[in-house]
Amino acid sequence: MSASPSPPTAGRAWHLVSRPHGWPAAEDFDLRPVPVDRPGPGEILVRNLFLSVDPAMRGRMNDVKSYAPPYRVGEPMTGGAVGEVVVSEDPSFAPGDHVVHQLGWREWATLPARQALPVPAGKAPLSAYLGVLGMTGLTAYAGLLEVGGLREGDRVFVSGAAGAVGSQVGQIARLRGAALVVGSAGSAEKVRLLREEYGFDAAFNYKDGPVAEQLAEAAPDGIDLYFDNVGADHLEAAIGALTVHGRAVICGMIAQYNATEPPAAPRNLAQIVAKRLRVEGMLVMDHQNLRPRFIEEVAGWLASGALAYRETRREGIGNALDAFLGMLRGENIGKMVVAL
Repeated sequence: MSASPSPPTAGRAWHLVSRPHGWPAAEDFDLRPVPVDRPGPGEILVRNLFLSVDPAMRGRMNDVKSYAPPYRVGEPMTGGAVGEVVVSEDPSFAPGDHVVHQLGWREWATLPARQALPVPAGKAPLSAYLGVLGMTGLTAYAGLLEVGGLREGDRVFVSGAAGAVGSQVGQIARLRGAALVVGSAGSAEKVRLLREEYGFDAAFNYKDGPVAEQLAEAAPDGIDLYFDNVGADHLEAAIGALTVHGRAVICGMIAQYNATEPPAAPRNLAQIVAKRLRVEGMLVMDHQNLRPRFIEEVAGWLASGALAYRETRREGIGNALDAFLGMLRGENIGKMVVAL
């Protein structure tokens, strides 16, 4: 098949060189040259244009059994990426096509064509397919609607609500008829964003006081559905605020990803029994069947202006690690992406 101008013989990729204990440090990673392999039959060579950094990547840096295999020390890391096909040895793609795949953290990627998804032309900027129209967006959509079973009139609380997933959860809840949408965030700027741009009915800065007290003030009649991105004291507060037969979607627990000791909260798990709560964890990989419907509906909301989204960008492969660490510290508003 045809190809674009010849790619280089080597590119750069971030490697995990030691497993972090607690917060990751710069010395745990190294940016190294790697060969750019020409694709074989059924493969494509992609020049990555945008890379994703996500909270779940922190868990893969630990050598523990989980839903995704841990990163291997001394090898390149992986993650979401959007790129342009440069060489194709598969009829599914031609040079110049754009695709989403999971060989991020590097400049060039050679992969089986079946592991790439085409990016629909003209619906949104390419980077959106790592965020609002990508894995994080589908996480919000599937978690709220399918796992959480959002009902019209529900009172909804979202933790980490200014992040890529949380901001979309709150907006979809509003668009789908929630009676009350409450969000928590970590700065006054993010709280303002939730209220003024994303349309949350109430929002609070969790650093300003106990989460349970601030949630009780924002939702005095309790909540019916909790979307958890934080865990710890947020989960404890939500359990206390949930009404009988309330539901909690456990998407992430960023409060403890870098902890070296077990969290002190939640201490009120007995209320799950007393209130007959449904608490369910979710993984976006279980909901890929929703992707066509998700893209169609969310792209429509974006086009009409009904749904807003933000990105925080870092430029260049050399800044990918800073982007990841900054995301863990909460420096991003919306989705954190790296533009190459």
